[in-house]
Amino acid sequence: MVSTIALGADHAGYGLKEALKAWLINHGYQVLDLGTHSTESVDYPDYAALVAESVVDRKVERGLLICGTGIGMCMAANKVPGVRAALCGDLYTARMSREHNDANVLVLGGRLMGADMATDILQAWLETDFAAGRHARRVEKIADIEVRHAGDRAGGRA
Repeated sequence: MVSTIALGADHAGYGLKEALKAWLINHGYQVLDLGTHSTESVDYPDYAALVAESVVDRKVERGLLICGTGIGMCMAANKVPGVRAALCGDLYTARMSREHNDANVLVLGGRLMGADMATDILQAWLETDFAAGRHARRVEKIADIEVRHAGDRAGGRA
């Protein structure tokens, strides 16, 4: 069972982050809340990086990010090698992101769903195991892409 989860949100995701944080704590999860801590405007890449880095540094087992649509957080988090962030808007994509892709960061759109739907998605995501098998080969190929292009990023190509 996953026990420690890093949370991050921008101003648009703050309210939903707080609701999901309460649910996580009530269900026995340890939470590392990396912000934001208000609805004051902030830049989502800052929080995506904090959560993504805490996952790859193994300070936590998984991460949860929330911004207005989830798109920006997902893009930013996936720039960190080793992160497999999945933007999920329903139960099926949440389950498949874990079962087939071994997603280690869940991304939600705070302006796209209410707390009840978000809680259901989070719970499904947390309770779904990676199926491994043929899917492990595919996840390894994702990591290989990161390695092949690591030099491109260092050399100035994005």
